[in-house]
Amino acid sequence: MWAMRLGFLIFALFVSPVAAAENLYVVCDNGLRCVKAPCPSSTMRNLETGEEFRGVAPDIAGLSDADQQRIRETDALYYGRLVLSGHTENREQDIAGKRQSLPVLVITGIARESTAAERRHCRAG
Repeated sequence: MWAMRLGFLIFALFVSPVAAAENLYVVCDNGLRCVKAPCPSSTMRNLETGEEFRGVAPDIAGLSDADQQRIRETDALYYGRLVLSGHTENREQDIAGKRQSLPVLVITGIARESTAAERRHCRAG
């Protein structure tokens, strides 16, 4: 029993940081509108893999006030004007009285301005 717990602890210590590895993303609005939360109105593209994920909520709360303001001023989460560093994680939320696990992009920094090719999946803007 203790060996299994030790194995789980080692797994948690060494594998969890890999799951939360930092990547570069462009986030933009996908045009969907909802009457009720959660509303999957953001699409993010992982610039390393090219994968697109719809319905991922971006979280900028951990950024400095200046970086949060820069994201707002450039409409970076609408038009994908900035390349953002971060990682995805699932967060538990109560929605309509039910506990659900939803994906969140935790934005940890601003890498640079995006190129036209990097934001090609975004709405014009």
